[in-house]
Amino acid sequence: MQKLIALIIACLAISTPSTALSDTHAAAEATPTVLITGANRGLGFEFVKQYAAEGWNIIATARKPSAANDLQALAEKNSNITIEQLDVRDLAMIDALAEKYTDQPIDVLLNNAGISGSPDPQQMFRRLNYDLFNAFLETNARGPLKMSEAFLKNVEASQQKKIVVVTSAGGLFSEKNMNKGTYFYRTSKAAVNMLMVQVAEDVKKRGITVVLLNPGLVDTQLILTELNEKMKLGLTIIPIEDSIAGMRKRIEEKGLDESGIVFEWSGEQLEF
Repeated sequence: MQKLIALIIACLAISTPSTALSDTHAAAEATPTVLITGANRGLGFEFVKQYAAEGWNIIATARKPSAANDLQALAEKNSNITIEQLDVRDLAMIDALAEKYTDQPIDVLLNNAGISGSPDPQQMFRRLNYDLFNAFLETNARGPLKMSEAFLKNVEASQQKKIVVVTSAGGLFSEKNMNKGTYFYRTSKAAVNMLMVQVAEDVKKRGITVVLLNPGLVDTQLILTELNEKMKLGLTIIPIEDSIAGMRKRIEEKGLDESGIVFEWSGEQLEF
């Protein structure tokens, strides 16, 4: 009898930790993960802040993490933020990061990194600086495409299965406001829109939704607000917190039936 009791106790001692580990693993899997490119400032940093507040696991990438002071400070206060170095123009670097996270499901692959569309004399006809052309295309268009390929299995292995691109209404042919000084920017955004429409079709069979989002005219450095007041331009400038909150809501609510469509941060569907 004593031997039988000892055997039962031993079995309980073995099974209890195993159950605890199983519960811990299940809890970890239940916590969604988002990978955000260009997370060191502007829209990307606000995405990090809001997802961190919701308790998500966050892989926040930046070209120069050592110089990303605000991101570093936020990560120190939030253990759910991991910072990784990534330049989306460097294809080998993308592959290396994907290899590092081979077994990590990624619920939302958020392609935010991009070159700004602010008017620039070097993007005006007859003054075009062609040295800038590849930088725009490689960052704004090729980068999201390569990220989608490299992290495809990670997204497919997740619960939410979302590939997201922060694009621009400037890349839509239906947008009639042809701002001078944005040749390369608008071309690169039109290119990424077309690329991701095709990606959406190819990944639909894997249950993956592609969400294209226009953040609106967001003032990330208070420059637009100051300009608007001085020039009386009458621009509708959106607080960054509202834009990101709206885009996060669109990411959450969109499914396969709306994959590959461009949406305004506020929910309006935009026409190509």
